[in-house]
Amino acid sequence: MLELFTYPFMQRALVAGIIIALLLGWLGVYVISRNMSFVGDGVAHASLSAVALAILVGFTPLPTAIVFSILLAIAIHALKQKSSISFDAVIGILFTTGMALGIVLLQFHEGYVPDLMSYLFGNILTINTSDLWWMAGVGTLIIIFLATARRPLAFLTIDPEGSSLAGIPTKRIDLLLTIMISLSVVLSIKMIGIVLVSALLILPSASAKLLARSFHQFLVSSIILAVIMVLVGTILSYVLNMPTSAIIVLSGTCIFFVSLFLAHLRSLEKKESTTSSS
Repeated sequence: MLELFTYPFMQRALVAGIIIALLLGWLGVYVISRNMSFVGDGVAHASLSAVALAILVGFTPLPTAIVFSILLAIAIHALKQKSSISFDAVIGILFTTGMALGIVLLQFHEGYVPDLMSYLFGNILTINTSDLWWMAGVGTLIIIFLATARRPLAFLTIDPEGSSLAGIPTKRIDLLLTIMISLSVVLSIKMIGIVLVSALLILPSASAKLLARSFHQFLVSSIILAVIMVLVGTILSYVLNMPTSAIIVLSGTCIFFVSLFLAHLRSLEKKESTTSSS
């Protein structure tokens, strides 16, 4: 069992997984609390066009997708602020447009594209040292932002109107948060895949919200559960010889239902204590 930790590809996968879990577990709190769950899915699918373009012209897909994700986040924020169209509709438009553009671009590439499959469905074997450095570098910048802007982000999430009245630059923080979500999603698609990446953004935070008694506890629990989800899923996929991304998501689903059960038990205990005291 311990021999799996001696393999370089597994070491890279575990390090990458911890970085991604930390980012998406943290950001997932704001995504869930602000009803932005569709953003991760939209950015991931729209990034197919950036990956396809990089493959077509011979660029490295991950840096190309990172630049694209920043532009996409700016476009999402601009349309959200200056358009009467609903936020979900904006994401849906960019989501389908990006997917369609990616499919068209791939028609100009001859032959099978193995690297594309790793971005669509995730593959820990394809995470190389260069990818790991990109994840670590960009991930560090995202963590610095989240740590620095933690209080205004929490204020903006809990009380959007109050934060604006308190003088917090809500539009700027909202734009930066959208950029950070987009960057984190793009960083994770090689690990978990375009198709399933939104699950890692939603499942840990949804599970944590069921059990948390405060916003701080919600945040910490979400990060811890995201790390557990990735580590358990990665190790189980090796032991069972199953696709890593799928096992990670299923591990997260199990965590969610366990959290749901525990939350239900706590609710029953609270009702019983209230009844007995009355």
